[in-house]
Amino acid sequence: MTTQLIPPVEKRPEPAAAPAPGIRGPRRPGAWTPWLYLLPALVVLGALLVYPVYQLGLISFLEYTQAQVSGGEPTSFQGFGNYAALFSDPQFWQVLLATVLFAAACVVTTLAVGCALAVLLTRVRALPRLVLMTAALGAWATPAVTGSTVWVFLFDPDFGPVNRLLGLGDFSWTYGRYSAFALVLLEVVWCSFPFVMVTVYAGIRAVPTEVLEAAALDGASQWRIWRSVTAPILRPILVVVTIQSIIWDFKLFTQIYVMTNGGGIAGQNLVLNVYAYQKAFASSQYSLGSAIGVVMLLILLAVTLVYLRLLRRQGEEL
Repeated sequence: MTTQLIPPVEKRPEPAAAPAPGIRGPRRPGAWTPWLYLLPALVVLGALLVYPVYQLGLISFLEYTQAQVSGGEPTSFQGFGNYAALFSDPQFWQVLLATVLFAAACVVTTLAVGCALAVLLTRVRALPRLVLMTAALGAWATPAVTGSTVWVFLFDPDFGPVNRLLGLGDFSWTYGRYSAFALVLLEVVWCSFPFVMVTVYAGIRAVPTEVLEAAALDGASQWRIWRSVTAPILRPILVVVTIQSIIWDFKLFTQIYVMTNGGGIAGQNLVLNVYAYQKAFASSQYSLGSAIGVVMLLILLAVTLVYLRLLRRQGEEL
């Protein structure tokens, strides 16, 4: 009889047991590597942002006017007294309401113009598309002070070409409250729509052509295709662009300050940023100006948290 040798069976290694709920497993060796690369930037941002924000909050709880700056009077702790004085001032609520309404008008108009031009870019040939993109990016790259000065010249009642073309004579756009806000709105939209246009255009190009062709074969119009097909697909991009525009337009300063000469006649065109500047530097009420800055910081922080949450959710969907 021949004895057959049976080869030994190799034992497979048993899989590692999963950590119990509530117990974290061991970290990977390179888990901290990204944070090490980000550390220099975080240090710089901390030095440029954390300390100024700390000083802003500290001054908002003190009595800090020109007398305290010059050393003529000691600095005293006011607690929430500056905030109480600010919230009891009717002008603050008027300026806050004007800021919210003006920012909302800027955001809606910017989104409408940017989305319309993004759709237009998908309908034109390469050369007109290149010209439009170049002109839009040129407007986007123009500094706010330069753009505001140019727009003030264009609508100047004496030398501006716009009044001559429209036959308005010596009509002053910055004299009336609503006409001044409308003029600033046009300038803000002019320098803001390129961001929306480029972002939405990139999103439209990423939409599958099969979906658009199927909607067209079903007899849907271009407006119906945009409203029922393209817009829902672009919803994450549109939400992010909207919140980004809200952050930009809510903290508007340069355009209002330059084009209305510091807030308009009797402060009729004030927004929160210009109002804080006037309180802090024109009236030497640095504590009230700091309190306005803290209120703006909290509002924008809430909007930013929503923005980051939507970015995270969009990343999970992708």
